[in-house]
Amino acid sequence: MSERFSEDEVVVTVTRLTRSQLIRFIESDFVKPERGAGGYSFRRVDIARLELLCDLSLDLDLDETALGIVLSLIDQLHAARQDLATMAHAIQTLPPDLRDRVLAAMRPDG
Repeated sequence: MSERFSEDEVVVTVTRLTRSQLIRFIESDFVKPERGAGGYSFRRVDIARLELLCDLSLDLDLDETALGIVLSLIDQLHAARQDLATMAHAIQTLPPDLRDRVLAAMRPDG
């Protein structure tokens, strides 16, 4: 299930996005589509990120510097959530006695 979108499809899908904005967002590394012989290829996650970029830049009037800071923080938050989910899964796979000790040690009073 690797649905891909062309540059034209992205501009039609993300209705508030202009082609020039799309190019600026790519050049600023705010979105990183694959580049092939036929041009850029975007994934659904790229489209979601472009929607967010439009919201931040148009609704909140953030400039490129502020967009970079906000996107960096969002990316860090997503990475932290992924790390937390990985740790939670690892803890759940521990033997019950060890899992209980780990969970007790994680409590604020532990």
